[in-house]
Amino acid sequence: MSTSSRYPFTAIVGQDDLRLALLLNAVSPAVGGVLVRGEKGTAKSTAVRALAALLPPVRTVEGCRFSCDPAAPDPGCPDGPHPADGPGGERAARMVELPVGASEDRLVGALDIERALAEGVKAFEPGLLADAHRGILYVDEVNLLHDHLIDLLLDAAAMGASYVEREGVSVRHAARFLLVGTMNPEEGELRPQLLDRFGLTVEVAASREPDQRVEVVRRRLAFEDDPAAFAGRWSGEEAELRARVAAARALLPRVRLGDGALRRIAAVCAAFEVDGMRGDLVMARTATALAAWAGRTEVAVEDVRRAALLALPHRRRRNPFDAPGLDEEKLDEVLRDAAADGPEDEPPTPPEGQAPEEPDGGDDGPGPDGDGGGQPDPGDGAGDGSGGLPPQRTEDSGAPAPEDAPEALTGAEPGESGGGTPRPGSAEQQAVAAGEPFRTKVLSVPGLGAGAAGRRSRARTEHGRTTGATRPQGALTKLHLTATVRAAAPHQRARGRSGRGLVVRRDDLRQATREGREGNLVLFVVDASGSMAARKRMGAVKGAVLSLLLDAYQRRDKVGLVTFRGRDAEVALPPTSSVDAAAARLQALPTGGRTPLAAGLLKAHDVLRVERLRDATRRPLLVVVTDGRATGGPEPVALAARAARLHAAEATASVVVDCETGPVRLGLAGELARELRGTAVTLDELRAEALTGLVKDVTDHPRARRAA
Repeated sequence: MSTSSRYPFTAIVGQDDLRLALLLNAVSPAVGGVLVRGEKGTAKSTAVRALAALLPPVRTVEGCRFSCDPAAPDPGCPDGPHPADGPGGERAARMVELPVGASEDRLVGALDIERALAEGVKAFEPGLLADAHRGILYVDEVNLLHDHLIDLLLDAAAMGASYVEREGVSVRHAARFLLVGTMNPEEGELRPQLLDRFGLTVEVAASREPDQRVEVVRRRLAFEDDPAAFAGRWSGEEAELRARVAAARALLPRVRLGDGALRRIAAVCAAFEVDGMRGDLVMARTATALAAWAGRTEVAVEDVRRAALLALPHRRRRNPFDAPGLDEEKLDEVLRDAAADGPEDEPPTPPEGQAPEEPDGGDDGPGPDGDGGGQPDPGDGAGDGSGGLPPQRTEDSGAPAPEDAPEALTGAEPGESGGGTPRPGSAEQQAVAAGEPFRTKVLSVPGLGAGAAGRRSRARTEHGRTTGATRPQGALTKLHLTATVRAAAPHQRARGRSGRGLVVRRDDLRQATREGREGNLVLFVVDASGSMAARKRMGAVKGAVLSLLLDAYQRRDKVGLVTFRGRDAEVALPPTSSVDAAAARLQALPTGGRTPLAAGLLKAHDVLRVERLRDATRRPLLVVVTDGRATGGPEPVALAARAARLHAAEATASVVVDCETGPVRLGLAGELARELRGTAVTLDELRAEALTGLVKDVTDHPRARRAA
């Protein structure tokens, strides 16, 4: 992408935390990259792409595909060895994008196994990790990337090298890059273990200030009208910011991290119960980069505070439904206590001939210029171009309000949901808090699937244990060495073999078939009618569904939620990878009205039909939560039975959670389970592991086995 067609970094309006986090990684790549979380349309991708223009140019060995530095070439470079101080050239720093659908070979590189076996040659085609070496690797929608690719990516970022292993043939090359990932939490979360591998995390949101929104639109329209002219108007600020990044990089080795600052970092991480030591290390590197960015040679208290706000919020999550965040009042208290308990550092010393800068000095957020042309205001700092650090995040750009946070699922008191027990069939009642979640057994769908990689049901996958061999369809990705040798062995004399080597042809190559685990679609169909409105009953039901949602999160499933009450059913949450969203909808679920059971089952059937068209390989598991009653309309029970038989005809694995209580039970849920060709469990069996054990038993149903 040419400089003139790239939106200038200094023209970005607001998003102070995002801009600061990116710049700190440009100053010190050892910080460990940035994960940008936020709603769509908030300049996440624009800021990342604009950052590449601020990085200093890269000197490379002439002809090296792995961008070795002529002054210090990689001794293990596949294109080496390179002579010291050999010929070299200079190029701009690269910004390499990793597509969500990329293969493992596209990421790490591909080995030509045929040439390796037949000729003994390590023919290696570099991947995106090699292209990103000494530049930026950008992953949009990183939360949608397959786990094994994220693991490879983060391992390379941590070690500074990429390793490719294929049946005893190994290639290693340097891979040091600034890692930036963006994601929309509504589309699914990253596992906490993966979150921890990103150095910094920032939350972004669109401004709620009309003046700032007007300026965003004005500048964007001006850029789209004439990108070259717009970039030219901001060229001075871009050059100034580029020079400041270079100066901070040069100053970084001289910045002193004193004992007092280290004590504060340790105290903060301990007080917030941060797991492991990575948080301490990232905070130390970030505070050092902040000092260098401010032009100081000593880490100040404000540097430690700012580093904590960037490096720790995503490391505070204790379960999947915890929202990232940090209590700033507690942070300030910990810093004060640490200062009182430990020795103070010496006052910061600026570099020779340079005045010190305050960490919070200057309001560099570009304001409206009102001219409609995107021209920067004189002296406005060009959005972090010259004066001080970006101001701290405003209230508008913070995390969602507490009432939207999913951690409220298990923290509400029963009395908070309204007093009294509603009458069955009465009008809508206030939502009831979920009961305490519990650990579940493994749920699985019968047969051998071929869906997306996950951790639930058996499936043919690219990773897992080898179960056989087949002829490759297209490029060979996983060689079955034994089968390949057996295919080539009978033809050695005819091929004129004379030495010890094996003569292998392309027709001899065999692809390994492997069995691993897939993710499934778990669709919950929840009765929210008046007959379910008893507080104790609905709280227990929500607790059980919440437990299954936690299990789905860990096993990388998609989840969906259909509810029925009154006269109709609705899709409360279309199938999604975001179990946080499902948990939030479950928490807010009201009850009351009649019981249109047939409508709920038909709505679930429609959802599954559409999902099969979208992704035929992802197999469903249906969980119906009801007391089995069906009311409203003509012949409601017969309609419900017919709707259930639609699911049975498609061999959808299902379980009915019988929520009927009391000394006299009608057994209607059991009848529904028989129509579904599934299994029923009573509400009393929802505790502990009983429910999920039954769901597991459903996978052994004879009808389900025949369909598989």
